[in-house]
Amino acid sequence: MKNTKNPNHPKKGSSIKVEPIRDRSAIKRIKKLLSDQPRNLALFTFGINTALRANELVTLDVEDLAHLSVGDVLDHKQRKTKKYRAVIINKPAYEAIQQWLDVRPQDSPPALFTSQRGERLSVPSVHALVKMWCSHAGLKGNYGSHTLRKTWGFMQRDAGVSETLISEAYGHASVKQTRAYLGVQSQEVKNLYEMLEL
Repeated sequence: MKNTKNPNHPKKGSSIKVEPIRDRSAIKRIKKLLSDQPRNLALFTFGINTALRANELVTLDVEDLAHLSVGDVLDHKQRKTKKYRAVIINKPAYEAIQQWLDVRPQDSPPALFTSQRGERLSVPSVHALVKMWCSHAGLKGNYGSHTLRKTWGFMQRDAGVSETLISEAYGHASVKQTRAYLGVQSQEVKNLYEMLEL
């Protein structure tokens, strides 16, 4: 069988950037789409409310969260930096996880997010799910597993939180890195052209 390369796959050493969800109404549409899918709703809601990376979300076990309430701290070791980061559990994240735990099969493995085969959900699976959810919500652009983490930062900035604080929460080296990560500068430049019609 002939080995064919995916023409959309990035060249070695490069990457395709995914976008944050920039519209709160799109978040509501996705939550509505997932309202009868407790695992997916929990994954989406927890992801956009904690800024955990996809590879950190899929390594969570039930015992990591089962005892936590709103306002409690999830002390999570970041896989990328190996540093611990305190994640505060807010009300939407708590409620979504509780709804999932209420219906999750008791004989499931310890992983919080499992596939239909009962295995720990993989990052590529999360990527495909987020891409599908965003598409069904009518979003145009490139979305994937990192969209969840980026959405958290974008919405914090949109709510008036300082970029310095967001950068610190992400563990970025600079605000410039955070702005590039969120696609803020490119979006704002694009808006300049769309706003002015001469």
